[in-house]
Amino acid sequence: MQLVLASQSAARLQVLRGAGIEPVQYVSGVDEDALASSLPSASPEQLVASLAEAKARTVADAVAGDHPDSVVIGCDSMLAHEGMLVGKPGTPERARERWIMMGGGTGVLLTGHTVLRIQGGVLGALASGTAQTTIRFGSPSPAEIDAYISTGEPMVVAGGFTLDGFGGWFVDGVDGDPSSVIGISLPLTRRLLVEVGVSVVDLWARR
Repeated sequence: MQLVLASQSAARLQVLRGAGIEPVQYVSGVDEDALASSLPSASPEQLVASLAEAKARTVADAVAGDHPDSVVIGCDSMLAHEGMLVGKPGTPERARERWIMMGGGTGVLLTGHTVLRIQGGVLGALASGTAQTTIRFGSPSPAEIDAYISTGEPMVVAGGFTLDGFGGWFVDGVDGDPSSVIGISLPLTRRLLVEVGVSVVDLWARR
């Protein structure tokens, strides 16, 4: 059985590889901003779950022919900080503003996952869930914030930070599942796989 990762994230790919799985990657192309705008009354948990499901469904439709016996995993993450839901900053200016606000404080990283099983080329069982992890941010200096922004990393990741990259220098601690912060929660994924009738050990690459 093949695991299909509905994401172009190198970090998610590395988490799965480190945990014994060799997935194939497909980019969903889902317009996250448009979908989020269409769900104005959704809670933060509902929003990340809906985005993850949209990505999984889009990729599953595209790969069912090539991977008729597989499971597709869609993921989405956002940071809740002081009552605001923060996605990818997108610009250096926005990344700087967010780090000035986040420095020395805490935030909650919300991760939504959807697992969709394909059997005989037909879309079958689906399971979705969310995970929450508290992030304790350090207090980088203005010069450190500028240096971090110059790497390009914070503009393209949820919340404007990473745990496994340059941003890890400015995270004092994590209360919860570290893999969720990187982008794909292994405990949540394992539980969702069980819900669709798949054991994670059957997906491990045999060496």
